[in-house]
Order: sequence, then C-alpha cells, then structure tokens
Amino acid sequence: MLAVHHTVTSILSQGLGQAAVLFSRSCYVWFCFSLFDICICSYSVPAGESEDHASNRKQRSKLSLQMYLQCSRSFHGTLTFRHLHLLDQVYYGQAKCMLQRVGTWNFDIFLFDRLTNGESLVCLTLELFCKYGLIELFGLDPLRLHSFLVRIQEGYRSRNPYHNSLHAADVTQAMYCYLQEPKLSESLTSWDILLALLAAATHDLEHPGVNQNFLLKNDHFLASLYQNSVLENHHWKSALSHLRESGLLSHLPIEDRHRMEERLGSLILATDISRQNEFLSRFKAHLDRKDLNMSSPEHRQFILQMALKCADICNPCRPNSLSTCWSHCVTKEFFQQGRAHRHDVSPLCDRHSNSVAIIQKSFISYVVEPLFVQWARFCDTPLSHCMLGYMKQNKKYWSNAGQEDLMDNAQTTCCKVLPRGT
Repeated sequence: MLAVHHTVTSILSQGLGQAAVLFSRSCYVWFCFSLFDICICSYSVPAGESEDHASNRKQRSKLSLQMYLQCSRSFHGTLTFRHLHLLDQVYYGQAKCMLQRVGTWNFDIFLFDRLTNGESLVCLTLELFCKYGLIELFGLDPLRLHSFLVRIQEGYRSRNPYHNSLHAADVTQAMYCYLQEPKLSESLTSWDILLALLAAATHDLEHPGVNQNFLLKNDHFLASLYQNSVLENHHWKSALSHLRESGLLSHLPIEDRHRMEERLGSLILATDISRQNEFLSRFKAHLDRKDLNMSSPEHRQFILQMALKCADICNPCRPNSLSTCWSHCVTKEFFQQGRAHRHDVSPLCDRHSNSVAIIQKSFISYVVEPLFVQWARFCDTPLSHCMLGYMKQNKKYWSNAGQEDLMDNAQTTCCKVLPRGT
C-alpha cells in the first residue's frame, strides 16, 4: 500500500490532480482506479525505445486515465464485482465481503456506502440483479443496465439529508430481505422480482427534499402537473424517463414494456404516506379473511406494494445504531424545509416545537407499528418478529432519550454519514 501511495504521489505531481485521489479516511488514502493504470502512468522507458515515442505513449495513457476519471463517475466503485481483482484489494475486498451478507437485516448501508465511495445504490442493485440472474433471464445489456443504474443514482439529490441515493440503496436492500421471505420467494415470478427491485431503487427518484404540502403551498409546478400523489407521480415518471432513455428494456415486446411501466407506477404510488390507511385497511381485511392467494397476479402485486411500503419506512425497525442515524437524517431534512417556509411552517418541520425524539415516537406509534404488526401477521417469520423487536427497542429509546443522548447521537451521525458529492 505504501508503494502505491508513492506511485500516486508521483502521478499527482505530473498533473493528474484531484482525479486520482477520491477520499481519505482515518489517515489512510483509498484509491478507486485500476492498479494497471497506475503502472501505465509510472511507465519507465524500456531499453531500445526512443524517448519521444515513450513520452508520447505515456502522455496518451495519462490523458486517457484523467479523462476517464473525470468524465465517468460510473467508474468510482461501480464495476461488476467479478472484476474486483483489477482494483485495490483492501478497499474493494471489504465491500465485496459485505455483499456476502446483503440479505441480513443488520446490513450497514452507511459503511457499504463509504466502501463504495457513495456508489452503494449501483453496486448493491447490480449485485441483486446478478443474484437473481435477471440479466440472463431478460436478456439485458449489462452496459445499458450499468448506465441506467448510474443515471438513477445521480438522479437522487445528494444535498437531501434523507431522500438521497443512500436511502434508495437502503430500501432496495430491505426489499431484497423481504423477497427472501418464504411466502414471497416461493410465489414470485421473475417479472415480480425485477419490478420489486426497480421500484425500490427508483421510488424516490428526483425527490426535491420537501413534502407535498410544501409544493402545494408554494404553487410548485409539480403540484399543478399532478393532481394527487404529487411526489410519487414525479418519481414514477422520472423512472420511466430514465428507463426509456437508457433503452434497457427496448428489446422486449411493447406490450410487456407497457405492462411493466404500469406495474412499476402501481408500486411507487403505493408509497404515498397519505394512502397509508387505505392500504393498511385492505391488508388487514385480507388477513382477517385469510383470502390472500399468491398465485393471483393481483394479490402478488398487492403484497409487493405492502413490501415496498415496509421497506420505505423500515428505519425504526433496524438496529438502534442504524435507526438513530436515519432518524437524525430525516429530522434534518424536515427542519431544512421548515427554514424554507417563510410563513405557516408545517408542525412536523418546526424545530422550535419539535425534536428528533418527539417526531420518532409519533412516527413509530402511528405509522410504523400498525404496518409492521400486520406484516408480521402475514409473514410470521423470524425476520418479521425481529423487526418488531427492534421497533420496540427504538420506541423505548426515543421515549427515554435525554437531550444529552440526542446530542451525542447527532455527533455520531455526522461522523457516520459522510458528505456526498453532487
């Protein structure tokens, strides 16, 4: 590693600048480009080769590397993991090791995001597509898939403390955990799985960092464009735009594409929190009647809607170390919206009348708990009961947390959630 450091120091002095170094942590410098390219840049003239020819070749190689690093964000941590032998083994070896546990509920998405230099959504979703063999099953072009996922990741606004690509990656990982539940894994089709992963990855695409009420009060153009579920319709249409522009599914029959787009919209629109009671009442009625039939396409779609709703708000059901980080992130975003309000601040966004603890206790009691209790009725698995256990622990934590505890956790969150590049 020391030798690599000296090599890159030499490269920097020759004009590569910031393109070479991605970020540093705990006094260790991590690199995200091919060691093969480092060797090219430190190329020495072999015997028998003219200085001019060697210099030109070396400069072309350096320029190529510099342009590639500057123009392709997709290179930073988003190569398929079967090519990791070309990259720094210490850095990417840890990310690859983490992906072996991607189906565990205590998966630390914050750590994974650091190990992939903020590319967690691309890396994780690619891994899940490979796990399910979706590339082969649907004849997807790997380069188009990669390009599509990079576009999706960049479509999330990094300045949002909560509704960013890290949240999308977390929801996608949670959705994968739910897809492994026996009642789902034994019944879902390949189309169901493809749609579930796409919906999870795109469900908050192009989120502006404010809620629907803010858009309506400020006569935002999105509010006039969509009459209801303003944000969710925007996320759906943004996802369709990226899908069509990428040509990812252009080889499929047009009927299949149209059906897929409608089903994708059905899933994303279900995340509208204002429709929570509608979906919860329907779910509870099905469970009371015991009439859910997973061989029915309509019922499978409904269960995927409920799974995505659970994945979207599952933060309070994560281990406390992860849950508190998310709590501070979402509260920060609420308070940012409150500052943007000139008048008539929404109660949830008023930092003077609210705190992280107050917001979380209400959210868990009135939104999260009713949903996950019914989800546990449906699945009745170790995971579903594990989530309820974490939820109760976190609810108790926020009930007992003092101001000093909240400040300590806020500092921990600031250290754990690194600034994300634009």
